[in-house]
Amino acid sequence: MSAYDKNNVFAKILRKEIPAAPIYEDDRVAAFRDISPQAPTHILIVPKKPIATPNDLTAEDAGLVGHLVLTAQKLAAEEGIAESGYRIVINCNAGGGQSVFHLHLHLLGGRQMHWPPG
Repeated sequence: MSAYDKNNVFAKILRKEIPAAPIYEDDRVAAFRDISPQAPTHILIVPKKPIATPNDLTAEDAGLVGHLVLTAQKLAAEEGIAESGYRIVINCNAGGGQSVFHLHLHLLGGRQMHWPPG
């Protein structure tokens, strides 16, 4: 299990200590635009539960992970990218591209996504 840093940037945003313009929020997740977008639509979907990495998920988190994906689906439709296509990314640890150690999902769309992602 990874140590969770309660002072990571997403934890601070969730506690309203750092401003972010939420585009969606419910009792389990918050979503806001990435400050360094990699596509015309780049939204971060962050669970309110403190989980450092995907490696720290447990079976009891299955519903939360499903909720993250369904929130991405909803936001993709609202952003007008559902029909053309979008990408959902969850990075794990530094080697996998994770820079903030609070589980989060990237919703990317509005341009052609290439493979492999690099």
